[in-house]
Amino acid sequence: MLEVAGISFKKNGQVYYFLKHKFDVKENSNVIVETEHGLQYGIVVKPSIKISENKIKSPLKSIVRIADREDTKANEKNIKDARIALENARKIAEKLDMKIYLIDAMYTLDRDKLLFRFLSDSRVDFRNLARELASKYKTRIELRQIGARDKAKEVGGCGQCGRKLCCSSFLNNMDSVSVNMAKNQNVSLNPNKINGLCGRLLCCLTYEDETYRMCKKNLPSIGQTVKTDKGEGKVISVDILKQSYKVEVENSIVEVDKTHESS
Repeated sequence: MLEVAGISFKKNGQVYYFLKHKFDVKENSNVIVETEHGLQYGIVVKPSIKISENKIKSPLKSIVRIADREDTKANEKNIKDARIALENARKIAEKLDMKIYLIDAMYTLDRDKLLFRFLSDSRVDFRNLARELASKYKTRIELRQIGARDKAKEVGGCGQCGRKLCCSSFLNNMDSVSVNMAKNQNVSLNPNKINGLCGRLLCCLTYEDETYRMCKKNLPSIGQTVKTDKGEGKVISVDILKQSYKVEVENSIVEVDKTHESS
């Protein structure tokens, strides 16, 4: 088993896992970690998790050190300078007539790289923008296109339930959502009902999916032919949470309660 810590690089940002090694980190403490982009300043969200080595798909990087006062000062300066860089990048993109919307910018701790995330409805040739930015900031530039879910997380808003969007309030990792999840929960497949503000399937469909799948195991499907005390017939409706279903037998409707059956 490996002991790792969950680290986020921004408030309510995605959580990434890093090897702890000898470091005894606490929740909300600041650390410097090694990433594919270089050294980054992060906050500890999950201090200690043990993971089996066979569940790790790619090699984990490590916590380099606990952040000190100089690291914090450098990070604060990077955040301030990145905001300015973002505004300048937007002006350059507008000058180049690029159909993109730049979401945010971030320096690595050592300022070896400046990363920008942007939205676009189509593939974009951003080489001219990258060249101008590299010339201006004298560092490596990376531009990364992100999706509609990421945009909703950044912009925020209220969902159909009337509460703040999960993605912008507490959801760190956005799992994949499928139409089958809506079908499993007998939710209407009307796009206005199952899509969020981002235009994608509601993230909350994943919350109860496992429970619904477990409850469905002992229930027949609609249209399936089953035997009842009143004879054989076709299933016309299923209530997953009540563990019951209705069967059309000749000219009558028979309701079968699986909970009563099992008792």
